[in-house]
Amino acid sequence: MFGSLIKKIVGSKNERELKKLWPVVYKINNLESSVAQLSDEQLRAKTLEFKDRHSKGESLDALLPEAFAVCREASKRVLGMRHFDVQLIGGMVLHSGKISEMKTGEGKTLVATLPAYLNAISGKGVHVVTVNDYLARRDSEWMGRLYGFLGLTVGVIVHGVEDEQRRENYAADITYGTNNEFGFDYLRDNMKFSLEDYVQRGFNYAIVDEVDSILIDEARTPLIISGPTEESTDKYYIIDRIIPVLEKGETIEVEANTLSGKRKQYSGDFVIDEKAKSATLTEQGVLKVEKLLKVDNLYDPRNIEFLHHTQQALRAHAMYKRDVDYVVKDGEVMIVDEFTGRLMPGRRWSDGLHQAIEAKEGVNIENENQTLATITFQNYFRMYTKLSGMTGTADTEAEEFHKIYKLDVVVIPTNRPLLRPDFPDVIYKTEMEKFNAVIEDIKEHYATGQPCLVGTISIEKSEVLSELLKRQGIPHNVLNAKQHEREAEIVSQAGRLKAITIATNMAGRGTDILLGGNADALARQWRRENPEATDEQYDAELAKLKAQCAAEHAEVIRLGGLHILGTERHESRRIDNQLRGRSGRQGDPGSSKFYLSLQDDLLRIFGSERVAKIMDLLKIEEGEAITHTMITRSIENAQKKVEAHNFDIRKHLIEYDDVMNKQREVIYTQRREILAGNEIRESFLEMLDETVEEIVATYCIDKAPANEWDWQGIGEVVYKCFNLQLDLPQEMLPRLNPTNFRDTLKEQVTAIFQAKVAEMGDELIDHLIKVIMLQAIDTHWKDHLLNIDHLKEGIGLRGYGQKDPKQEYKKEAYNLFMELIIRIREEVVERVYWVQVEHPDEVEELEEEQRSKKLIFNLSGDEERPQEPAKTAKVAGRNEPCPCGSGKKFKKCCGK
Repeated sequence: MFGSLIKKIVGSKNERELKKLWPVVYKINNLESSVAQLSDEQLRAKTLEFKDRHSKGESLDALLPEAFAVCREASKRVLGMRHFDVQLIGGMVLHSGKISEMKTGEGKTLVATLPAYLNAISGKGVHVVTVNDYLARRDSEWMGRLYGFLGLTVGVIVHGVEDEQRRENYAADITYGTNNEFGFDYLRDNMKFSLEDYVQRGFNYAIVDEVDSILIDEARTPLIISGPTEESTDKYYIIDRIIPVLEKGETIEVEANTLSGKRKQYSGDFVIDEKAKSATLTEQGVLKVEKLLKVDNLYDPRNIEFLHHTQQALRAHAMYKRDVDYVVKDGEVMIVDEFTGRLMPGRRWSDGLHQAIEAKEGVNIENENQTLATITFQNYFRMYTKLSGMTGTADTEAEEFHKIYKLDVVVIPTNRPLLRPDFPDVIYKTEMEKFNAVIEDIKEHYATGQPCLVGTISIEKSEVLSELLKRQGIPHNVLNAKQHEREAEIVSQAGRLKAITIATNMAGRGTDILLGGNADALARQWRRENPEATDEQYDAELAKLKAQCAAEHAEVIRLGGLHILGTERHESRRIDNQLRGRSGRQGDPGSSKFYLSLQDDLLRIFGSERVAKIMDLLKIEEGEAITHTMITRSIENAQKKVEAHNFDIRKHLIEYDDVMNKQREVIYTQRREILAGNEIRESFLEMLDETVEEIVATYCIDKAPANEWDWQGIGEVVYKCFNLQLDLPQEMLPRLNPTNFRDTLKEQVTAIFQAKVAEMGDELIDHLIKVIMLQAIDTHWKDHLLNIDHLKEGIGLRGYGQKDPKQEYKKEAYNLFMELIIRIREEVVERVYWVQVEHPDEVEELEEEQRSKKLIFNLSGDEERPQEPAKTAKVAGRNEPCPCGSGKKFKKCCGK
């Protein structure tokens, strides 16, 4: 009560934020007339003036009003678009490192030019992050004209761009690109053997477009660069053959003498948990699998792999549906993005799940991969000094944005009042009743000519609806992952008279739906169909189409604008809001309505019991719908439950990755220092001292006389580490203690190293140490990532022992990391002492071999794979056994 009273007096937090920004808007507007009088050359010269003033200490905040006014004037001249006042506010919010929530059609692409231009003045680079390559290219070309006019350079990072071009594009003042490409470039850079090969520079300022999609939806999946293992794929086929024999069971609660008064029993061979998307074998199922696989104990450590792959195969068959979660295209299983409905080529589910689905679908199974480098989007984007974002739907996730990224959300008012009524949801008992009602609604709108955009949550449902419309003889377009190539074309014309468009989720994001149609897009299509046409004919056709679209625009406005028809609620309220947001842009009329059924996944899994009771209480007949605020509240509560569950998953992921992130920073920083040539010799000598100290601490017992020390062990380890035969006279033993033995050993190994330096020369020895250090770090870091993966898999079981899995993970991960550091140190020291280089160019050849191993990266996704297994090159002495395993001496084999 008091909270609402205070809000009425002082306004909400959002209103107070906006109130602070309006005086700056008036200041920018007051500069408009004077800036408009500048010539093109004078306007362009303003950029150099701003850079000079900033270099002399003037802050970007102080430059903001003038810079925004200059950018707006340039936009009017180059793009024919003038930033609205609310767009200026959106730009200021982005500059301040916050999230700007702006409704669909409010011009977010243009808004980003304001903070991008202002922050580019610092010369440290600005990254504008988009959700796909198409938008990165489009926006960099479209807005690039504005930046070019103002004397700034623009780059674009998309799939397939070579490193040299990437480096140039990252060096530009403003760089557009996708979240996946930015993240993978960071990982790739930290696998390179020369700082000159790095493509990225510092992480200064990022503007993330569709920030909720990138920082929330995609944050559940880490970016992974991986290399193939040599494991056989036969096991997937073997397991897949037994799955159809297993019977699905149910979880039954029975009375029991327990605290809750109930316990769970399971029927059948396995049960599924749709909320967690998991499948579990019952006791009966375990016995059946053991019999089918002819193993005695499925839980024996020797058979644990069979157990793991059986559970993944169960998930593949029971939980992952073709044309919903994935499609099979050209003999390949392709993931469908659950949030956008787009295909994700190159992306693969991890932990053997993708291979299990490939076996289920009878397509070629690709080898499993081992992680070589990984990072979450959360930790990648938190590296930026300043981060901001924009979207039409962020407020529902404001808490997560603040907790994870320290980003506040500011809701920007629309330029014109929103006229779209959002009708209450209607709910039916069965899915077929719902679809029949949807078809009737579409028929009514089609008869009047009002365009409809029909949203579905899967390819499967969009095709069912399409088939029903075909039976009614209603022409329509279907836009899902199978027709993604025609996305922009279909969406741009979805506002024409009588247009019926079925779209999966938010397909079409980034393309405006213009009421009456898009004349330019229609003209381009006519040009493709009439390649022989002259420019005069094209201009005539364009004029005709513009007149036609203008007439249709007036008629569609009269009919009520674009009607949004949702056929199911998504797990996230944001996705529903994004669908609604396609209608009612820039003051256009429009409407929206959602049709639901008790058989929809969301209600079936999270909330149908209460709704079903209400429908039974009200005696709802078959085919009859119910519309009630209580129903809408129940559905929103179900969505909130799912959103909270997904937030927990992402929070869990980042809490675990935060541990890895600290380790990753240590390793990557060490790599960069080695590549920069900073104190390589000093680092090696420190390793030398630490190795000697560890040998003494391990083998030389402080209080015991020297003749009781483990001299055999000391001799073996000294020989292994330093290529030194320990030969101490017997008469020395009584005088030895750990301190003087350490000093003696250190003196001897240092002398051997100095002799090696004298033989090879300073430059060559430093170069050799650098190569060996990098190889040791990369090899053991890869193994460490595998160990961490295994640790994550089993750490949850510690909870049964009344231990906190998170704390246990931190402790174990720290211990593994310390072991990693020791292994790297041991390998570096050992190889430097044992290596024999007869020709200086051998080291250069070794380094070149490493640098030439180029990774071939597939399109965006959570996993990228090298073309061949990542091999660790080893430096071997000329007379040592060749590391390739041939059994020959190195000089007679790979060392020829």
